[in-house]
Parts: sequence; C-alpha cells; structure tokens
Amino acid sequence: MQITSEKDIVTSRSQGRKLAAELGFSAVEQARITAAISELARNIYKYAGSGTICIHSEQDMRRIGIFVTAKDNGPGIDNLQEALQDGYTTGGGLGRGLPGVKRLMDNFDITSSPQEGTCVKVAKYRIVKTNVFRI
Repeated sequence: MQITSEKDIVTSRSQGRKLAAELGFSAVEQARITAAISELARNIYKYAGSGTICIHSEQDMRRIGIFVTAKDNGPGIDNLQEALQDGYTTGGGLGRGLPGVKRLMDNFDITSSPQEGTCVKVAKYRIVKTNVFRI
C-alpha cells in the first residue's frame, strides 16, 4: 500500500493487525506488529514523504510468519549504526523508532543509501501447533 498521508499510516496499521489476527497471533503480538508497522509507515511519511508498506504471510510446517517491507525513495539514513541506537534522533522525537521496531519483531533488516532510499524488512513468527499422534 502507498504511504503518502497520515491516513495511509492508519490504514497500514489496520491491515497489519487484521492479517495478524487472521494468522492467529495473540493480542499482545498483534499490538507489537501493529506498533512496528505504524513506526515504519510514519518514518516513510515523515522523512521521505512517500513510499510503500507491503505486508504478507508465509507458512510452513513449523511456523507462520507475517512479513513487512517498508520502502521509500527518500534521502536515506546518513548513519545506520547511530539510527539503530536508542536515543538517537534527527526528528526531535525520543529516538526509539527503529530500535523499537527491531525489538518488537523477530527479524530486522535495513538498507539505506541516498541513491536508493531506505528499505526495512521485518518479520514476526508464530509456532504452528500440531497434533502428533504416537503409536
């Protein structure tokens, strides 16, 4: 989905929560996923002006995953190491955005450059409960 306004941030949060619920994530995990999506969408809007949030799921025999990719064509992040430190901010906030997303999700990957913008990929997993019958 396109992120070009504050309304799009709300829509992306809602879509993420809906998918997480459909996949059987607990209410707590749904809140974590929603918070991560919200932060990523807000960063797109605030720092790049526009971009996309893609949310999808995958399942195998052991686990179900929700995957979020946040991509923009903005100016990039000057110093990724600093941006991933608690308390670092360029926008006057608390500096908990990206580090918070990293803590909330199971997987976190970020790339950023002035030429290509920023791409953040995160994932959250839920173990699939299976009935095992022994003979």
